[in-house]
This record gives sequence, C-alpha cells and structure tokens, in this order.
Amino acid sequence: KVCKCGCFAIAAAPERLVEGGLYGPGLHAHVVIAKCADSLPLDRQARAFSRAHVPLSKSTLCDLFHRSAEVLSPLSQRILELIASSTHVNADETSLKVQATGECRRAFVWDFIATHDSHTMVAYRFSADRSGQTPIKVLGDSTGVLQVDGFTGYNQVTTPDKRERAGCWAHARRKYFGALDSAPDEAQWAIDKIREIYEVEYLAAEKKVIGKPQHLTLRKAKSKELVEELMTWADDQKPKHRPKSPLGAALTYTLNQRKSLERFLTDPKIRLDNNIAEQYLRLIALGRKNFLFVGHDEAGKNLATLQTLVSTCLANKVNPQTYLTDVLLRIGSHPHQQIDDLLPWNWHPDS
Repeated sequence: KVCKCGCFAIAAAPERLVEGGLYGPGLHAHVVIAKCADSLPLDRQARAFSRAHVPLSKSTLCDLFHRSAEVLSPLSQRILELIASSTHVNADETSLKVQATGECRRAFVWDFIATHDSHTMVAYRFSADRSGQTPIKVLGDSTGVLQVDGFTGYNQVTTPDKRERAGCWAHARRKYFGALDSAPDEAQWAIDKIREIYEVEYLAAEKKVIGKPQHLTLRKAKSKELVEELMTWADDQKPKHRPKSPLGAALTYTLNQRKSLERFLTDPKIRLDNNIAEQYLRLIALGRKNFLFVGHDEAGKNLATLQTLVSTCLANKVNPQTYLTDVLLRIGSHPHQQIDDLLPWNWHPDS
C-alpha cells in the first residue's frame, strides 16, 4: 500500500515456526488436532484442503505434523515425568501397525494417566514391542499404585520396592460375560455380584464422597463383604470347571488377581476399574482404523508426543487449537526452568 507521502507501507509478516517458512502456528495446530482429536489421516486432510482450493499436499502436512512434534516434545516429556511422580497411575496399551517391507509390523502405544493438583494428565508412549521395558522407562523406580489389567508387562514396576498393583474389576466382569453361553447360571451370579460392588461406587458418587475417607468407610462396610463372597464362591467353583473353559478362565483370572482386585478396599483414591486408561486409548484405536499404520517408528513417537498434548487439553477442557497455536510459538523462547507454565492446565493465552 502507498501512503499519501508516496512511501510504501508494509505490514509486519505473521509469526512463523521456522524462519522463512510459509505456514503459521495455526495451520500446524489444525493439522495436529485433525489427526489426534478427529482421527483424520493426512491424505484426507489434503483432499479437504484441495476442495477449499488450498493446495496443500500430504507431504507438506506430514512435515507440519512432525515439526510440531519436534517443537512440543519437551512438554510431552514433562507430562510423563509428572505422571511418574504421581502416587496413583492408570495404564494400558494397544497395538499400532508400522509400515515395513512386505507387510506392516506390529508395534504398541501405551497410555499413562494420573491426577496432578486436581488436573488430569494423559501421556502416550510408542514402543516397537509389548515388552515391559516401556513401563520401566516411564515409571522407573517410582512408588505408589499402578492400576492395570493382568498383563505381565507391568510386573517389573509392580514389585514390593516399587508400585503396588491394583486390579480392574471391569476386566474380571468381562470374562464372566464371555462365559454366559457355556455356564449361564454361574456366570450370571458372578456378574450380579460384581454389579453390587459397583453399586457401592454409585452410592459414593451420589453422596459426593469419591476419593474421600467416607468413601473408604463405605467400601469397608459394604464392598469388602461382597468381594469376600465372590472370592469364596470362586474358590468353591474352580474345581468344578475345566481350566480352559470360559468360566474356568474367568475363575482363574479372579483368583490369580485376587490381591490386586482387593487393593481398592484400602485406598479410596483407587478406582474400581481401569476404564479411564481404556477410554483414552480409544482415540488411538479410532485413528488406527482410519490411517491404518504409521510410516516408521519415529512417526509413531511423534504421534504419541502430540496425542499426549491434545488428550491432556481435552481432559482439562482446554481448547487444543488455541493452546497449540499459542504454545508452538512461545515454547522456543520460554525459559526451560519455567516449562510447567506452558502445560495445558497452567497455560494462559495472555501470559
């Protein structure tokens, strides 16, 4: 634009993640959220942009996605550190294919969930296999409680000098549900008894005492007797059924996991099940159905990094588009010692 004095007036260029780059933080954030929150593969995003007459190729969107992961990785790592320092942690894992010569190979994404100062933290970790090395790398020698299913991959972090293992009643119930066809009366009895245990939790929620001492009092007064009845019944039933039958497998699971399943009776902050960890893996499962696989291990790690921030935003009711657009620019000049200020639950757009 030329002003009245004949001089050219040029507006300042918008800020970019990379000096001389064409794309701003808003587009980077949009690509990340479309994939991590809406499970849209990058090729579908490219087609959507094309219909809007915006020429963005899949390779360009791929660059934006992975650049965002590189910039934001310190925040994702910090959330993992805070989870490891938390007393109560929930965890689970699911498979994810990785492109390879001939056919895709199987890898895994793990999630770890904890509460920090009443804020929910959700972190993901990619691994090339399902070995117990991932829980070790995330939780190390930390102490407290780890709530998981019966998978042995968590055994090395649930030892007497590390974390106590809490079991999942939803997993136990699921096994009895699978036995309804072959042993309907026995399986239904167990399902009904587990429902009674859940009803105590519903009562605690109704009284608004979840996680409080009154919750533990309710559990000791009502849940303990119900659990003892179920375990006594399982001991009596086990010899009557083939170990490999659906009911036999359910009984074996219940009795083998007895200590971890009873752990909730001593701590009101322990959930009755591990459903929260399964809930946050649904985004990974939905994405897996849509984009089928990741191109390589580094892409899997970047997906876990960005999924950590998007899911933590959603868990704390923070708009991930606004958050990522702001933080992608600020993190480069933000003091590392104050990185906690940029975590989703601490972040303020005007700070």
